[in-house]
Amino acid sequence: MSLKLYELVGIDPSRPFSPYCWRTRMALAHKGLSAESLPWRFTEKSALAPHGSEKVPVLLHDGKPVVDSWTIATYLEDTFPDRPSLFGGEGGRAMARMINAFGDIAIVGGIFPLIVADIPNNLAEIDAAYFRKSREARFGGKSLEEVMASRDTGVVAFRKSLEIMRQTLKKQPYLGGAAPNYADYVVFGGFQWARVVSPFRLLEADDPVYAWREKLLDAFDGMARRSPGFEV
Repeated sequence: MSLKLYELVGIDPSRPFSPYCWRTRMALAHKGLSAESLPWRFTEKSALAPHGSEKVPVLLHDGKPVVDSWTIATYLEDTFPDRPSLFGGEGGRAMARMINAFGDIAIVGGIFPLIVADIPNNLAEIDAAYFRKSREARFGGKSLEEVMASRDTGVVAFRKSLEIMRQTLKKQPYLGGAAPNYADYVVFGGFQWARVVSPFRLLEADDPVYAWREKLLDAFDGMARRSPGFEV
């Protein structure tokens, strides 16, 4: 069996930073699977074109492409049913689908304006130029620095938006219950993305969400913590 994973990197190929790729990395580890990392950068879209995608993650299973982190998670669950479940059944899969949307909107969407101007520091010149042009267009022509200028106040609102997580984690150690599952990996992907690209502190040390993140950094023999990043 051959598994290969296209992952977003910058100057340092050992520093993958896409939140969606981290969801897949954690899902693979949960299943006890390893995949060869194929470093990919923003301006290398031609590398993904043969696999029917313009963005990562793309998982190749014996050469067959599986595109999109949610699709990959369900593929892994269905293709390797004898390995630990990512969802714990169809009910868990349905709940994880909702958390997947929460991760996209509240976590990735909430973090993005807090770290956006730090991201180009991790990229080669050609990729930094692409990133700046494409992302500034999303913000109506505002510079990345303008978008990020209010992050000291913006992070307060972001922390408040995590109250649903906080209340859950006061009653159980993980979003998935007694042990982590794909719901945890969806949300963790966003925090790991921020940790890899930015020195900005998103969480206070006494926050239950911080303690939860620390446990996931140490999961799978510290796989995520060993990946280069800022200790914030």
